[in-house]
Amino acid sequence: MDKYAHFKTYETRYSDFDFKDEMRPSALLGVVQESACMSADELGFGYDDLKPKDFGFLVVNTYCAFRRPIRLGEAVTVETWPLPPRMVYFERDYRVTAGGEEVAAAASRWCLVDLKTFSLLRPESLGETHAKCPYRDEKAAVPPAWKIPRIKAGREVYAMTLKNSHCDHYMHATNARYADFYFDCFTMEELSRRRVKAFQIAYEKQAKEDSPLSLWREDTDDGAVCELRCGEEVLSQFRVWLEEEQA
Repeated sequence: MDKYAHFKTYETRYSDFDFKDEMRPSALLGVVQESACMSADELGFGYDDLKPKDFGFLVVNTYCAFRRPIRLGEAVTVETWPLPPRMVYFERDYRVTAGGEEVAAAASRWCLVDLKTFSLLRPESLGETHAKCPYRDEKAAVPPAWKIPRIKAGREVYAMTLKNSHCDHYMHATNARYADFYFDCFTMEELSRRRVKAFQIAYEKQAKEDSPLSLWREDTDDGAVCELRCGEEVLSQFRVWLEEEQA
């Protein structure tokens, strides 16, 4: 039996690219999340399937590794598949190609949640859909660790108020927008001379409309760690690996 995968090719837009004519990390997260949703629809546990039960999938971790920058005008094809669940974690991996060349790979962990109580649900809550799901035990990307170290001696880079344009149908900041929040902790000059090798986001608590947020950064030998805070509370963490651009 062939291994399951969902394939989708995306024609990219000018607005998907940054000042270097390279695909924004948030745009890449946008297409992999879109593919995750279409795959879930295909397998019977998509948004429309779960909404009548007041269930929903919330992403808790995302890791993305770039093989090379995705360039202006390139169409990208996303291949995605679900891995066998572990306890309350539903894992999903992604392979991204352009012109037949692998340009990025990603991994994510999701939790199935009862939206009335926000209690975590086990895979068995999906019933026959889970029992018949063609899970695929293959990794496309492996983060060094899912846990991101806390900032010990960082600095506040900027503050913002979350508004409705940042939010999705769960009434909180949409997952892909976090990449924009975090990469705004870096200047154009910094990103002009350093290439993003990989990045990782941990979503811990929801950021909702009118939340006063602050972005914090602490540099590391190979990049930086950042935090999204609401007052003293850490809502999300970020880690990025950077390398010097080749002359």
